[in-house]
Amino acid sequence: MPSEKQDAYVSPMRVFVAKGSKAEKSVRSRTTMPAVLAPGITPSPKHDLIFHGGKTIADLTFVNFFVGGSAAWNPSDVQSINDGLAAAMSDKNLNNVMSQYYPSGHITSTFQGSHILAGPKPARVSQGDVENLVRRLFQAGTLSGVNFASTVLNFMLPSGTVLTTDLAPTSGAVSSHVESSNTQQATPVSAAKAVPHEDEEDSTNGLGGYHGSVHLGTGSAAQTIYYAVGVFSEKLANGTENGIPVFDQSWKNVVATFYHELNEARTDPDVEDAINAGNSPNAVKFLGWTSSQGEECGDFPVAEANPLTQVFKELKLTNSQTTVPVQLQYSDADHGPGMPRPTAAPFAGKSKHHKAG
Repeated sequence: MPSEKQDAYVSPMRVFVAKGSKAEKSVRSRTTMPAVLAPGITPSPKHDLIFHGGKTIADLTFVNFFVGGSAAWNPSDVQSINDGLAAAMSDKNLNNVMSQYYPSGHITSTFQGSHILAGPKPARVSQGDVENLVRRLFQAGTLSGVNFASTVLNFMLPSGTVLTTDLAPTSGAVSSHVESSNTQQATPVSAAKAVPHEDEEDSTNGLGGYHGSVHLGTGSAAQTIYYAVGVFSEKLANGTENGIPVFDQSWKNVVATFYHELNEARTDPDVEDAINAGNSPNAVKFLGWTSSQGEECGDFPVAEANPLTQVFKELKLTNSQTTVPVQLQYSDADHGPGMPRPTAAPFAGKSKHHKAG
Protein backbone atom coordinates (compact mmCIF):
# COMPACT_ATOMS: atom_id res chain seq x y z
CA MET A 1 0.00 0.00 0.00
CA PRO A 2 1.42 3.42 -0.85
CA SER A 3 2.30 5.79 1.94
CA GLU A 4 0.00 8.64 2.94
CA LYS A 5 2.31 11.10 1.23
CA GLN A 6 2.28 9.12 -2.02
CA ASP A 7 -1.51 8.85 -1.95
CA ALA A 8 -1.86 12.59 -1.48
CA TYR A 9 0.08 13.37 -4.63
CA VAL A 10 -1.46 10.85 -7.01
CA SER A 11 -3.54 12.73 -9.58
CA PRO A 12 -6.59 10.56 -10.29
CA MET A 13 -8.03 9.88 -13.73
CA ARG A 14 -11.72 10.47 -14.39
CA VAL A 15 -11.82 10.34 -18.17
CA PHE A 16 -12.61 7.44 -20.50
CA VAL A 17 -9.87 7.28 -23.14
CA ALA A 18 -8.76 4.82 -25.80
CA LYS A 19 -5.49 2.96 -25.28
CA GLY A 20 -2.58 4.58 -27.13
CA SER A 21 -4.65 7.59 -28.19
CA LYS A 22 -3.49 11.20 -28.02
CA ALA A 23 -6.12 11.76 -25.34
CA GLU A 24 -4.69 8.97 -23.17
CA LYS A 25 -1.13 10.25 -23.54
CA SER A 26 -2.23 13.77 -22.62
CA VAL A 27 -4.19 12.61 -19.56
CA ARG A 28 -1.47 10.28 -18.28
CA SER A 29 1.16 12.99 -18.69
CA ARG A 30 -0.68 14.79 -15.89
CA THR A 31 -1.04 11.70 -13.72
CA THR A 32 1.65 10.78 -11.17
CA MET A 33 2.42 7.04 -11.60
CA PRO A 34 4.04 5.93 -8.30
CA ALA A 35 -10.75 -15.43 -10.48
CA VAL A 36 -12.96 -14.55 -13.02
CA LEU A 37 -10.62 -12.57 -15.10
CA ALA A 38 -11.43 -11.51 -18.65
CA PRO A 39 -9.78 -13.95 -21.08
CA GLY A 40 -6.50 -12.70 -22.53
CA ILE A 41 -5.75 -10.29 -19.67
CA THR A 42 -2.84 -10.96 -17.31
CA PRO A 43 -3.60 -10.45 -13.59
CA SER A 44 -1.99 -7.31 -12.16
CA PRO A 45 -2.41 -7.04 -8.37
CA LYS A 46 -0.44 -3.79 -8.26
CA HIS A 47 -3.42 -2.13 -9.95
CA ASP A 48 -5.91 -3.28 -7.28
CA LEU A 49 -8.22 -0.53 -6.08
CA ILE A 50 -7.68 1.00 -2.65
CA PHE A 51 -10.33 2.81 -0.61
CA HIS A 52 -9.10 6.25 0.41
CA GLY A 53 -11.98 7.25 2.69
CA GLY A 54 -14.07 9.39 0.34
CA LYS A 55 -17.71 9.08 -0.59
CA THR A 56 -19.19 6.10 -2.47
CA ILE A 57 -22.75 5.48 -3.66
CA ALA A 58 -24.21 2.04 -2.91
CA ASP A 59 -27.76 2.82 -4.05
CA LEU A 60 -27.33 4.72 -7.31
CA THR A 61 -29.98 6.45 -9.40
CA PHE A 62 -29.42 7.98 -12.82
CA VAL A 63 -31.25 10.11 -15.36
CA ASN A 64 -30.45 10.29 -19.08
CA PHE A 65 -30.45 13.58 -21.02
CA PHE A 66 -30.15 13.37 -24.82
CA VAL A 67 -28.54 16.57 -26.10
CA GLY A 68 -29.32 18.22 -29.44
CA GLY A 69 -33.07 17.83 -29.91
CA SER A 70 -35.22 14.99 -31.21
CA ALA A 71 -34.08 15.60 -34.79
CA ALA A 72 -30.53 14.66 -33.76
CA TRP A 73 -31.50 11.23 -32.46
CA ASN A 74 -32.84 8.03 -33.97
CA PRO A 75 -35.69 7.07 -31.60
CA SER A 76 -34.70 3.40 -31.73
CA ASP A 77 -31.18 4.36 -30.55
CA VAL A 78 -32.64 6.32 -27.66
CA GLN A 79 -34.79 3.38 -26.62
CA SER A 80 -31.92 0.92 -26.97
CA ILE A 81 -29.60 3.15 -24.90
CA ASN A 82 -32.19 3.59 -22.15
CA ASP A 83 -33.08 -0.10 -22.02
CA GLY A 84 -29.51 -1.37 -22.35
CA LEU A 85 -28.02 0.90 -19.69
CA ALA A 86 -30.86 0.26 -17.23
CA ALA A 87 -30.51 -3.51 -17.71
CA ALA A 88 -26.72 -3.52 -17.40
CA MET A 89 -26.62 -1.35 -14.29
CA SER A 90 -29.23 -3.46 -12.47
CA ASP A 91 -27.99 -6.90 -13.55
CA LYS A 92 -27.25 -9.24 -10.63
CA ASN A 93 -24.16 -10.99 -12.00
CA LEU A 94 -22.58 -7.76 -13.24
CA ASN A 95 -23.27 -6.11 -9.88
CA ASN A 96 -21.66 -9.08 -8.14
CA VAL A 97 -18.37 -7.65 -9.44
CA MET A 98 -18.96 -4.07 -8.32
CA SER A 99 -20.47 -4.96 -4.93
CA GLN A 100 -16.98 -5.92 -3.65
CA TYR A 101 -16.30 -2.22 -3.08
CA TYR A 102 -19.06 -1.95 -0.47
CA PRO A 103 -18.83 -3.61 2.98
CA SER A 104 -22.49 -4.69 2.84
CA GLY A 105 -21.86 -6.54 -0.42
CA HIS A 106 -25.11 -5.09 -1.76
CA ILE A 107 -25.68 -2.36 -4.34
CA THR A 108 -28.65 -1.17 -6.38
CA SER A 109 -29.07 0.93 -9.52
CA THR A 110 -32.30 2.64 -10.52
CA PHE A 111 -33.02 4.30 -13.87
CA GLN A 112 -35.27 7.34 -13.40
CA GLY A 113 -36.17 8.07 -17.00
CA SER A 114 -34.83 10.13 -19.86
CA HIS A 115 -35.33 13.56 -21.39
CA ILE A 116 -34.52 15.02 -24.77
CA LEU A 117 -33.02 18.50 -24.56
CA ALA A 118 -33.98 20.86 -27.36
CA GLY A 119 -31.66 21.57 -30.29
CA PRO A 120 -29.82 22.75 -32.16
CA LYS A 121 -27.24 19.98 -32.11
CA PRO A 122 -23.91 21.39 -30.87
CA ALA A 123 -20.79 20.88 -32.99
CA ARG A 124 -18.55 20.87 -29.93
CA VAL A 125 -19.18 20.48 -26.19
CA SER A 126 -16.65 21.26 -23.44
CA GLN A 127 -16.62 20.51 -19.73
CA GLY A 128 -17.50 24.17 -19.23
CA ASP A 129 -20.59 23.70 -21.39
CA VAL A 130 -21.70 20.63 -19.46
CA GLU A 131 -21.28 22.27 -16.07
CA ASN A 132 -23.14 25.39 -17.22
CA LEU A 133 -25.91 23.11 -18.48
CA VAL A 134 -26.16 21.49 -15.04
CA ARG A 135 -26.47 24.92 -13.44
CA ARG A 136 -29.21 26.02 -15.85
CA LEU A 137 -31.20 22.81 -15.36
CA PHE A 138 -31.00 23.32 -11.60
CA GLN A 139 -31.97 26.98 -11.75
CA ALA A 140 -34.91 26.23 -14.06
CA GLY A 141 -36.33 23.70 -11.60
CA THR A 142 -35.91 20.83 -14.08
CA LEU A 143 -34.06 18.83 -11.43
CA SER A 144 -36.72 19.31 -8.77
CA GLY A 145 -37.18 16.14 -6.74
CA VAL A 146 -33.81 14.67 -7.66
CA ASN A 147 -31.85 13.18 -4.76
CA PHE A 148 -28.52 14.77 -5.64
CA ALA A 149 -26.56 12.76 -3.07
CA SER A 150 -27.10 9.50 -4.98
CA THR A 151 -28.00 10.57 -8.54
CA VAL A 152 -25.85 10.95 -11.64
CA LEU A 153 -27.11 13.03 -14.57
CA ASN A 154 -26.02 11.42 -17.86
CA PHE A 155 -25.58 13.73 -20.85
CA MET A 156 -25.55 11.80 -24.14
CA LEU A 157 -24.09 13.71 -27.07
CA PRO A 158 -25.52 13.10 -30.56
CA SER A 159 -23.80 11.80 -33.66
CA GLY A 160 -21.03 14.10 -34.89
CA THR A 161 -20.71 16.22 -31.75
CA VAL A 162 -17.13 16.52 -30.47
CA LEU A 163 -16.49 16.31 -26.72
CA THR A 164 -13.55 18.06 -25.04
CA THR A 165 -12.19 18.43 -21.51
CA ASP A 166 -11.83 22.20 -21.87
CA LEU A 167 -12.91 24.07 -18.75
CA ALA A 168 -14.02 27.11 -20.75
CA PRO A 169 -17.49 27.09 -22.36
CA THR A 170 -17.65 27.11 -26.15
CA SER A 171 -19.35 29.88 -28.08
CA GLY A 172 -22.47 27.74 -28.59
CA ALA A 173 -24.43 27.08 -25.39
CA VAL A 174 -26.14 23.70 -25.05
CA SER A 175 -29.91 24.05 -24.67
CA SER A 176 -31.34 23.27 -21.23
CA HIS A 177 -34.96 23.25 -22.45
CA VAL A 178 -36.58 19.84 -22.10
CA GLU A 179 -38.20 18.94 -25.38
CA SER A 180 -39.67 15.62 -24.25
CA SER A 181 -39.43 13.07 -21.46
CA ASN A 182 -39.38 9.28 -21.50
CA THR A 183 -40.98 8.96 -24.94
CA GLN A 184 -39.15 9.85 -28.11
CA GLN A 185 -40.56 10.33 -31.60
CA ALA A 186 -38.12 11.78 -34.07
CA THR A 187 -36.87 11.64 -37.61
CA PRO A 188 -33.34 10.22 -37.82
CA VAL A 189 -30.69 12.44 -39.33
CA SER A 190 -27.32 11.69 -40.87
CA ALA A 191 -24.13 12.11 -38.88
CA ALA A 192 -22.64 15.59 -38.77
CA LYS A 193 -19.04 16.19 -39.72
CA ALA A 194 -16.63 16.77 -36.86
CA VAL A 195 -15.42 20.34 -36.59
CA PRO A 196 -11.70 21.15 -37.03
CA HIS A 197 -9.79 21.06 -33.76
CA GLU A 198 -6.34 21.17 -32.16
CA ASP A 199 -7.24 19.66 -28.78
CA GLU A 200 -5.50 16.40 -27.86
CA GLU A 201 -8.12 15.75 -25.18
CA ASP A 202 -11.16 15.60 -27.40
CA SER A 203 -13.26 12.79 -28.78
CA THR A 204 -11.58 12.81 -32.20
CA ASN A 205 -8.38 11.84 -30.39
CA GLY A 206 -9.73 8.96 -28.29
CA LEU A 207 -11.79 10.63 -25.54
CA GLY A 208 -15.00 8.70 -24.82
CA GLY A 209 -16.41 10.55 -21.82
CA TYR A 210 -15.88 11.59 -18.22
CA HIS A 211 -17.71 12.21 -14.96
CA GLY A 212 -17.57 15.09 -12.50
CA SER A 213 -19.53 17.28 -10.13
CA VAL A 214 -20.85 20.81 -9.79
CA HIS A 215 -21.22 22.63 -6.46
CA LEU A 216 -24.14 25.02 -6.16
CA GLY A 217 -25.30 27.25 -3.32
CA THR A 218 -23.73 27.80 0.07
CA GLY A 219 -24.36 26.80 3.65
CA SER A 220 -27.51 24.78 4.26
CA ALA A 221 -28.57 25.34 0.65
CA ALA A 222 -25.36 23.85 -0.78
CA GLN A 223 -25.78 21.05 -3.31
CA THR A 224 -23.32 18.81 -5.10
CA ILE A 225 -24.67 17.55 -8.43
CA TYR A 226 -22.98 14.61 -10.10
CA TYR A 227 -22.86 14.23 -13.88
CA ALA A 228 -21.39 12.10 -16.64
CA VAL A 229 -21.02 13.02 -20.29
CA GLY A 230 -20.24 10.78 -23.23
CA VAL A 231 -19.79 10.97 -26.97
CA PHE A 232 -21.73 9.05 -29.65
CA SER A 233 -18.77 6.84 -30.53
CA GLU A 234 -18.69 6.09 -34.25
CA LYS A 235 -16.61 5.91 -37.38
CA LEU A 236 -17.26 9.07 -39.39
CA ALA A 237 -17.85 9.28 -43.11
CA ASN A 238 -14.37 10.72 -43.66
CA GLY A 239 -12.78 7.60 -42.17
CA THR A 240 -11.86 9.12 -38.81
CA GLU A 241 -13.28 8.15 -35.43
CA ASN A 242 -15.21 10.13 -32.86
CA GLY A 243 -14.98 8.59 -29.39
CA ILE A 244 -14.14 4.92 -28.89
CA PRO A 245 -16.11 2.86 -31.43
CA VAL A 246 -15.84 -0.85 -30.66
CA PHE A 247 -19.24 -2.40 -31.30
CA ASP A 248 -21.06 -2.78 -34.61
CA GLN A 249 -23.72 -0.22 -33.67
CA SER A 250 -23.05 3.15 -32.07
CA TRP A 251 -25.83 2.90 -29.49
CA LYS A 252 -23.93 -0.06 -28.01
CA ASN A 253 -20.83 2.10 -27.66
CA VAL A 254 -22.92 4.68 -25.78
CA VAL A 255 -24.22 2.06 -23.34
CA ALA A 256 -20.69 0.75 -22.70
CA THR A 257 -19.37 4.30 -22.20
CA PHE A 258 -21.99 5.16 -19.60
CA TYR A 259 -21.67 1.77 -17.91
CA HIS A 260 -18.01 2.74 -17.43
CA GLU A 261 -18.87 6.24 -16.20
CA LEU A 262 -21.65 5.25 -13.82
CA ASN A 263 -19.56 2.58 -12.12
CA GLU A 264 -16.72 5.05 -11.70
CA ALA A 265 -19.12 7.70 -10.43
CA ARG A 266 -20.54 5.35 -7.81
CA THR A 267 -17.12 4.22 -6.52
CA ASP A 268 -15.37 7.61 -6.76
CA PRO A 269 -17.98 10.39 -7.08
CA ASP A 270 -15.90 13.28 -5.71
CA VAL A 271 -12.86 12.72 -7.92
CA GLU A 272 -13.17 16.21 -9.43
CA ASP A 273 -12.74 17.75 -5.98
CA ALA A 274 -9.55 15.70 -5.59
CA ILE A 275 -8.29 16.93 -8.97
CA ASN A 276 -9.16 20.53 -8.13
CA ALA A 277 -7.27 20.24 -4.83
CA GLY A 278 -4.11 19.72 -6.87
CA ASN A 279 -1.01 18.73 -4.89
CA SER A 280 -2.56 19.45 -1.52
CA PRO A 281 -2.18 16.56 0.94
CA ASN A 282 -5.93 16.98 1.56
CA ALA A 283 -6.75 15.99 -2.03
CA VAL A 284 -6.77 12.28 -1.27
CA LYS A 285 -9.60 12.60 1.27
CA PHE A 286 -12.05 13.14 -1.59
CA LEU A 287 -11.16 9.87 -3.30
CA GLY A 288 -13.23 6.72 -3.03
CA TRP A 289 -11.74 3.65 -4.74
CA THR A 290 -8.74 4.18 -7.04
CA SER A 291 -5.52 2.32 -7.71
CA SER A 292 -2.17 3.59 -6.45
CA GLN A 293 -1.64 4.73 -10.05
CA GLY A 294 -4.70 6.99 -9.82
CA GLU A 295 -6.92 4.78 -11.98
CA GLU A 296 -10.64 4.37 -11.33
CA CYS A 297 -12.44 1.05 -11.79
CA GLY A 298 -12.90 1.43 -15.55
CA ASP A 299 -9.46 2.72 -16.51
CA PHE A 300 -6.98 -0.16 -16.23
CA PRO A 301 -9.16 -2.59 -18.25
CA VAL A 302 -9.16 -0.20 -21.23
CA ALA A 303 -5.46 0.56 -20.90
CA GLU A 304 -4.53 -3.12 -20.71
CA ALA A 305 -6.85 -4.64 -23.35
CA ASN A 306 -5.44 -5.43 -26.77
CA PRO A 307 -7.71 -5.64 -28.65
CA LEU A 308 -10.44 -3.66 -26.90
CA THR A 309 -12.88 -6.52 -27.47
CA GLN A 310 -11.17 -8.27 -24.54
CA VAL A 311 -13.05 -5.92 -22.22
CA PHE A 312 -15.84 -4.50 -24.42
CA LYS A 313 -18.33 -7.35 -24.59
CA GLU A 314 -21.96 -8.17 -25.23
CA LEU A 315 -22.90 -10.30 -22.24
CA LYS A 316 -26.04 -12.22 -21.36
CA LEU A 317 -28.08 -10.80 -18.54
CA THR A 318 -28.56 -12.97 -15.46
CA ASN A 319 -31.08 -15.76 -16.19
CA SER A 320 -31.78 -14.35 -19.65
CA GLN A 321 -30.77 -14.78 -23.28
CA THR A 322 -30.85 -11.00 -23.72
CA THR A 323 -27.41 -9.42 -24.11
CA VAL A 324 -26.11 -5.99 -23.13
CA PRO A 325 -22.97 -4.18 -24.33
CA VAL A 326 -20.67 -3.28 -21.45
CA GLN A 327 -17.06 -2.52 -20.63
CA LEU A 328 -15.71 -4.85 -17.96
CA GLN A 329 -14.65 -3.12 -14.75
CA TYR A 330 -11.63 -3.74 -12.54
CA SER A 331 -12.09 -6.44 -9.90
CA ASP A 332 -9.69 -6.70 -6.97
CA ALA A 333 -10.85 -10.28 -6.52
CA ASP A 334 -9.52 -11.09 -10.00
CA HIS A 335 -6.67 -8.53 -10.13
CA GLY A 336 -8.01 -7.24 -13.43
CA PRO A 337 -11.21 -6.77 -15.45
CA GLY A 338 -13.78 -9.11 -13.92
CA MET A 339 -16.36 -11.15 -15.77
CA PRO A 340 -19.93 -11.41 -14.34
CA ARG A 341 -20.16 -13.60 -11.24
CA PRO A 342 -22.99 -15.88 -10.04
CA THR A 343 -22.10 -14.93 -6.45
CA ALA A 344 -20.78 -11.69 -5.04
CA ALA A 345 -17.03 -11.13 -4.97
CA PRO A 346 -15.61 -10.78 -1.45
CA PHE A 347 -15.20 -7.29 -0.04
CA ALA A 348 -12.03 -5.80 -1.51
CA GLY A 349 -11.00 -4.43 1.88
CA LYS A 350 -7.79 -2.75 0.74
CA SER A 351 -8.43 0.36 2.73
CA LYS A 352 -6.86 2.65 5.25
CA HIS A 353 -10.30 3.27 6.72
CA HIS A 354 -12.33 0.12 5.95
CA LYS A 355 -15.42 2.22 5.60
CA ALA A 356 -17.35 2.69 2.38
CA GLY A 357 -20.95 2.81 1.26
